[in-house]
Amino acid sequence: MNPKVSVIIPCRNEQATIAGVLGAISIQTFPIDQLEVIIADGCSSDGTRETIDQYSQENPAPAIKVIENSKQTIPAALNSAIRISKGNIILRLDAHAFPSPNYIKTSVEILENGKGDIVGGVWQIKPGSSTWIAQSIAHAAANRLGVGDALYRYTQKAGSVDTVPFGAFYKNLVDKIGNFDESLLTNEDYEFNARIRKMGGIVWLDPKIKSEYIARSNLRELARQYWRYGYWKNRMLRRYPGTLKLRQALPPIFVLTVFLLILLSFGSEYAQLILALEVGLYLFALIIASVPAVIDNKDMKLLIGIPLAIATMHFSWGLGFLSGFVSPVKSTRKQ
Repeated sequence: MNPKVSVIIPCRNEQATIAGVLGAISIQTFPIDQLEVIIADGCSSDGTRETIDQYSQENPAPAIKVIENSKQTIPAALNSAIRISKGNIILRLDAHAFPSPNYIKTSVEILENGKGDIVGGVWQIKPGSSTWIAQSIAHAAANRLGVGDALYRYTQKAGSVDTVPFGAFYKNLVDKIGNFDESLLTNEDYEFNARIRKMGGIVWLDPKIKSEYIARSNLRELARQYWRYGYWKNRMLRRYPGTLKLRQALPPIFVLTVFLLILLSFGSEYAQLILALEVGLYLFALIIASVPAVIDNKDMKLLIGIPLAIATMHFSWGLGFLSGFVSPVKSTRKQ
C-alpha cells in the first residue's frame, strides 16, 4: 500500500539539525504508516548521511529514503524527490526547520478541504545560536520593517497570499504547471507559487500550520543569504514582472539613492542635507521598530542588534537585486 503523503527534504551538510527534523516528523499526529520521507542529499561531507543512516536504524518508522542530488541545488533536489515519490500529496520540509506535531495533519486537512492548491503556514523563527547578535537576527527576521508583508513570518490570520514557505500540494499539480525551475538557485518556491497563481490557483497560508525555522547566526551569513535572495529575485522578475511587491522594490531603491547621494555630496551641500535626512529617518525607524522586542525581552543589546540585522538584510537584498541587472555571476544556496 502506497503512503498518502511524501515528505521531501532537500539537504546538504545538515548534520547538526537533520536528526531533529526527522524526530519532529516521527511524532506527528498524522498516521506514521501513511508517510514516506525522501531526503535528497547534495553530496554532504559533514556526516549528514551517517546521521540519517543511524537514525533510520534506530527508528524504523517512518520509512526514510535517501537519494543523491549531484547538482547540489534545492530545485534539483525537490524535482528528484518528487519523481520517485509514491504519495499523492507532496509536503516539503527543510533540513533546518522543525514542524510542530500537527503540521502534516493540519496541512493535509486544509489541502483536502480545498482551501488552496498549495497550503503552508508560519515560521516561528529561532536564533541560530545563543549570542546576542543571533538573538537579534531572529527578531529582525520576524520584524515587519525587516520583512515587509512576508506574512508567513508573523501573521495570525489565514488567507490567500503570494507565497508560502515549503508547502503541501497534490502531486498532480506538477503535471499541470511543471517542475520547480532548476535555473533559479533561490526563489524557486516563490516562482513555483507564481505559476500556481498565474493559472488561477490559490496559495493559502494558515497560521495553524507552524514550524520552527532556525535563522542565521551572524551578520556575515545573513548578508550572504539576503544577497542571494535579492539577486535571484531580480532574475525571477524578468519572467514575472507583475509579481514585484513594494517590500521587494524599496531596498534597491533605498540603496541606490544612498549611494547616489553619497557621490553627489562631494560637490553639493544640498545632497549632503538630503543624505543626512534620509539616513537619519532610516536609523530612527530602525530604532522604533526594535523597541517592542527590547521591552518584551528586557535586553538593551537588541536596540543595537536588531537595527544592525535589519540594515544588513535591506542593504544586502538591495545590492543583490541591483547586481542582478549587470552581473551574470552564479550563486549557490545552503540546503
